[in-house]
Amino acid sequence: MRVYAGLEEHYSEYEYAKILLQSIPYDGTSTWGKGADEGFDAFLDATDNMEVYDIETDSEVYRQGVHILEPIKEDASPEAVFEAVYAKTKELLQTGKYLTFFGGEHSISIGVIKAFYEHHENLSVLQIDAHADLRPEYHGSPYNHACAVYDASQNCNLVQVGIRSMDREEKQYIQEGNCFFAHEMHGNDDWMDASIARLSDKVYLTIDLDAFDPSILAATGTPEPGGMAWYDTLRYLRRVFREKEVVGFDIVELAPEPAHKASNFLAAKLYYKLLTYKFEDGK
Repeated sequence: MRVYAGLEEHYSEYEYAKILLQSIPYDGTSTWGKGADEGFDAFLDATDNMEVYDIETDSEVYRQGVHILEPIKEDASPEAVFEAVYAKTKELLQTGKYLTFFGGEHSISIGVIKAFYEHHENLSVLQIDAHADLRPEYHGSPYNHACAVYDASQNCNLVQVGIRSMDREEKQYIQEGNCFFAHEMHGNDDWMDASIARLSDKVYLTIDLDAFDPSILAATGTPEPGGMAWYDTLRYLRRVFREKEVVGFDIVELAPEPAHKASNFLAAKLYYKLLTYKFEDGK
């Protein structure tokens, strides 16, 4: 069984680890670029070649321990995947460990988020994404990647950041004042204060990697021009983790390509940064 970042066995053992990493290598509903089912392996390969000392925070978060769980391999149908992910997440929420998830495409987040908002009262969902993903159903299923946060929009406080592509029908499901479009974010930082102010104390974070500009992350199912930059995104995320309690997160939509290994490395560094910010100052 593989270990995270090539860590010594001590740091990857379930009993020791404070952090659980659940992969869900499903790519059954993506409609253009395929390959997100191979994202986790590419992500792990990148972590094997990643320095584990974080300069920004002068810390080594791997010492908290990261245990990789067996992947959720259900792929019979979008509905079956939702049920498997939802049930597993409810089970994991009873462990008391910090839960992190890696896709697969964005439909895997539907079951995760449902389990989290049922477990945590007054939960906000922070979606960082190029796409609104607010369709009630798509291609005959409510568990399609284009529906990734529709259920969240109906059941909890959803804040969307980086959106730059959507269908007209999705406009009716945007929560007023809670959607920060990429073209409005460009050239100023006002969106950071405004979006954080819209979040409740507890936050679940879902990051679709197509939120980043294709110039720094091209290996994703539907890359959209005009995306977010690396350091602006990190500055924002560090604030979110400092000012709110981020109770868990997922990263989705890495569709690795041999010519774009930098995308895999960005995903690896992003995951490590999120853990670093979560456990910064011994939190």
